[in-house]
Amino acid sequence: MKETPLLSIENLHKRFGGTIALNGASLQVGAGEVHALIGQNGAGKSTLIKILTGYIGKDEGDVHFAGKPFEVNAPKAAQNAGNSTIYQEINLVPSLTVTENICLGREMRRYGALDWPAMHKEAERLLARFSMKVDVRRQLSDFSTASQQMIAIARAIGFSAQLVIMDEPTSSLDEREAAVLFDVIRKPQSRGRLGYLCEP
Repeated sequence: MKETPLLSIENLHKRFGGTIALNGASLQVGAGEVHALIGQNGAGKSTLIKILTGYIGKDEGDVHFAGKPFEVNAPKAAQNAGNSTIYQEINLVPSLTVTENICLGREMRRYGALDWPAMHKEAERLLARFSMKVDVRRQLSDFSTASQQMIAIARAIGFSAQLVIMDEPTSSLDEREAAVLFDVIRKPQSRGRLGYLCEP
């Protein structure tokens, strides 16, 4: 029996006034798969990402996520559905520690106080999926941009993401950092059941 795709897009259309941004776009992403959106400027890559992240709505077509119709009208709704996006401008707080960034918005408490040992352990557990062994008590700004990208992915997984969309993740990376990032994403043990959709 064929497995249901994690993300299924069929015959997607989007028009802005007289400009056709998407004309019958179709795509499938399975759990544990990595797909790249490749095309020239104006091909509709960014429009597709904005639809999947809830910034804009589609005109026509069907989008199913985890086997269910995917209808979201805000980025928060997309994240709650299991779809996390990592933008080229990393949406983390440089002055906070790695743990604080990964657990921001889902802090663990014990007897009413922040449970730092549990949060450090959670941050280390999530980063271990990417073979990253770092001092999670250090500030995010101490790490390279490539490492910050992986920390951002770990944060997304912490929010129970099933699909990670990376919007031009290599635009702020040098050649070596880009190679490190994509090498980690390619590893099956890093992905697990997590799907990736990247606009390089």
